[in-house]
Amino acid sequence: MQEMEKLLAQCGQEEEQLQFASFSRADALALGLRIIEDAKELPAPVAVEITVNGLVVFRYFPDGARPDSELWLARKRRSVELMEMSSLHFLAWLETNGETLESRKLPPDDYAAGGGGFPIRVRGTGVIGAVCVSGLPDHRDDHRLVTGALAALCG
Repeated sequence: MQEMEKLLAQCGQEEEQLQFASFSRADALALGLRIIEDAKELPAPVAVEITVNGLVVFRYFPDGARPDSELWLARKRRSVELMEMSSLHFLAWLETNGETLESRKLPPDDYAAGGGGFPIRVRGTGVIGAVCVSGLPDHRDDHRLVTGALAALCG
C-alpha cells in the first residue's frame, strides 16, 4: 500500500507541473510528433491519441501496432475524462482507497486503471482533453513516455 501512496503523490505532482498556459491543435500535433519521435527508441510500437474537447485531433498507429491498442486508447481516454487525472493516478487512487473499477460500477471493457493516459490541463481552465499511448509491455513505461513528452513541451 505504501508504494501506491507514493505513486498517488507522484502522479498528483506531475499533473500539477505538466499544465499548459494554452493548448491548440498545433500544440496537439507537436505533442503527438514528440511522442512518436521519443517512441522510436522503445522496444515496441506505440499508438498515440490526443483529444481536445471530445474531438480526436491526433491519432497514429505505427507499423506493428496491435489492433487492440485502439481499445486501450479509448479505455485510458475515458478514465482520464471521467476522473480528470492520469490513468496511472486513477490506478493508485483506486488501490489506495481499496476500490476497483467494478466496485465503482465502471466496466473494465470501458475504462482502464493503469499507465498511458494523461489529462491535458490548461491553467485557469482545467482539463480540456487527454493524451494517451498504448503498446509498451509495462504500462508505467506508457506513462513515462507521455510525461516525458509533456515535460519537454511544458518547459
